[in-house]
Amino acid sequence: METIKLRDEYIKLGQALKAAGFVESGVDAKYAIEDGLVYVNGEQAFQRGKKLVDGDVVTYEGQTIKIIK
Repeated sequence: METIKLRDEYIKLGQALKAAGFVESGVDAKYAIEDGLVYVNGEQAFQRGKKLVDGDVVTYEGQTIKIIK
């Protein structure tokens, strides 16, 4: 499980996928999200700009990111 430490109040979903190394670019993140492959807290996410806050868990292709403050 990857962890991302917040510098601000939140990080956007697309940025989190890139920061964790799950995708190589913002375009890859966009397509993964649009295709319904990304889950936030167990629910499918379709917004690349979705704000992730402390405690959120992102799942993509069997990989997990936990957002921490």
